[in-house]
Amino acid sequence: MTQKIKNQKISSGKDIIITSGKRKTAIARAILTEGSGKVSLNNKNYEGLQLFDKLKIEEPLRIAKELLGEDKMKFDVAIKIKSGGEKSQVEAARLALARAIVQFTKSKELREAYLKYDRNLLVADVRQKEAYKPGDSKARAKRQTSYR
Repeated sequence: MTQKIKNQKISSGKDIIITSGKRKTAIARAILTEGSGKVSLNNKNYEGLQLFDKLKIEEPLRIAKELLGEDKMKFDVAIKIKSGGEKSQVEAARLALARAIVQFTKSKELREAYLKYDRNLLVADVRQKEAYKPGDSKARAKRQTSYR
C-alpha cells in the first residue's frame, strides 16, 4: 500500500506535492518533486505523445516558464492516468500538472495567468456523457412512429 503524503517533506528532504485532475472518466494524479524538470505520463516522457497532445501538456509549462523564469522550474512531475479515452487522459493530466505547478510555486500571478489563458487549466470540466435510455437507440433519440 502506498502512503498518501501531501505537502510534506519526505526522507530525502525534498518537497512533494500531490494533485489530481479529472475529465469525463479519466483520472490523473500528479506527483511533483524538486528535480531537473522532467515530466512523465505513466512512466513515459510526454515528448512521445502526438503533436497536439504534447502541446496541450506543454501549455502550463510554457506559461509558468514565461512568467516565473527558468530558475523556478526546477521540479520533476510524474503523472499517472487511469481510464478514459486518449484526449480525456491528456486533459486530466494537463489539469493535474497546472494545479501542481501553482501549488509548488505559490504564485498568485501564475494562477491568474492560467485562469486568463484557459480556465480549464485549474478548474475541472465536470460534463459527463449522458446515459442511454431504455428502448431507445441513443441518449436523446426517441423511437420514431408512423401513423399511416
